[in-house]
Amino acid sequence: MTSERSYQEAFVWVWLPGATGPVVCGRLAAVGGQIVFNYGRSYLARQDAIALYDPELPLQPGTLPLPAGLSMPGCIRDAAPDAWGRRVIINRRFGAGGRQIDTAELDELTYLLESGSDRIGALDFQQSASTYVPRDAASASLDDLLNAVASVEQGVPLNPELERALLHGSSIGGARPKAMITSHDRRYIAKFSSQSDIYSVVKAEYIAMRLAAEAGIAAAPVSLQQVGGKDVLLIERFDRTHAAHGWQRRAMVSALTLLGLDEMMARYASYEDLATIVRHRFSEPKATLRELFARMLFNVLCGNTDDHARNHAAFWDGAALTLTPAYDICPQARAGNEATQAMLITGNERWSQIAVCLKAAPQFLLSTAEALALAAQQIETIRDSWVTVCTEARLSEVDRNLLWRRQFLNPFAFVDAPAQLAVMLPESD
Repeated sequence: MTSERSYQEAFVWVWLPGATGPVVCGRLAAVGGQIVFNYGRSYLARQDAIALYDPELPLQPGTLPLPAGLSMPGCIRDAAPDAWGRRVIINRRFGAGGRQIDTAELDELTYLLESGSDRIGALDFQQSASTYVPRDAASASLDDLLNAVASVEQGVPLNPELERALLHGSSIGGARPKAMITSHDRRYIAKFSSQSDIYSVVKAEYIAMRLAAEAGIAAAPVSLQQVGGKDVLLIERFDRTHAAHGWQRRAMVSALTLLGLDEMMARYASYEDLATIVRHRFSEPKATLRELFARMLFNVLCGNTDDHARNHAAFWDGAALTLTPAYDICPQARAGNEATQAMLITGNERWSQIAVCLKAAPQFLLSTAEALALAAQQIETIRDSWVTVCTEARLSEVDRNLLWRRQFLNPFAFVDAPAQLAVMLPESD
């Protein structure tokens, strides 16, 4: 079963730094199984024009060549929906029949043009080069959105109002059910429980994000709400700023784009290679490298093995890159003790172990002593704040036992760790 509607082009609109409205900047075209981009002449003539991402899409006329191995520009793909958003669009297109349809049945231009306009970063996509018409959300309560999520998971068609409300969040990346919420001068991503969850994934992410912040990591602020007896995680958006005349958007690129990779090549993504890019292209590289090392280490200590390159990102202002706040720190279920990180840590090593992280420390301009101190501080924070943060989250005893020393401070993380860290491993409860 395939779509009756096929798009051959889309126009890219961008919010320039400090602007509260978009301008058209160029055109995407489907050519021979690829999606290529060229800037518009009017955009190139602007004094305030910036490259969507340099060096991938430099400010120059003509159709821009794709980086080797890519079928579309990475900075454009960063603004496209991922698994959950694609499922919402398929549900909208095909209703109950959509449950049997693979997300690959629809093309990338369809996902760009039929997802919500309030997507991550500073881009949007339109069929027109002259008129901007946002695909906005209808008003819906969190309770209504929860019911809509359940309907999508069951393949049940939505009424038009809920369809619009849920479609608003379809442009956000990731596989978890989610929507976007605006409250006064702040915007949030709302993450919902899934019918397939075998434990409180929403609370586990809340706890990991809170502990990361307690450990000194620059993590996005989070809060928990109970709606209809179910947990909803609210993550404050850091790519939006409320100004006097509207909302400003901050351009972002994923680490996957920084590394010049796509999903098919994601297994080659490496913290070590990302550190090299930080050293050469980021503002304040030394402080950024320490922060990146801290995030890598915390992922190991909290059991977040889903630290793939789309779960790291940088702000882009047309000249410099800066690391965004940390997000999507979510402990993953594991059957046994052994685990590996989604990104390589050093060389070809990706074991979820403190010892492997310490081997990589020189690439982050950290001495052994500095790396050891950072590891000790994180272990101490997780150990000492565990009960307090779990109580905040109202985490059940069953889920506490499931997460503690299985995801958080798993003994495998301490294999071959220096003695001063190994002795910090809590005893089994």
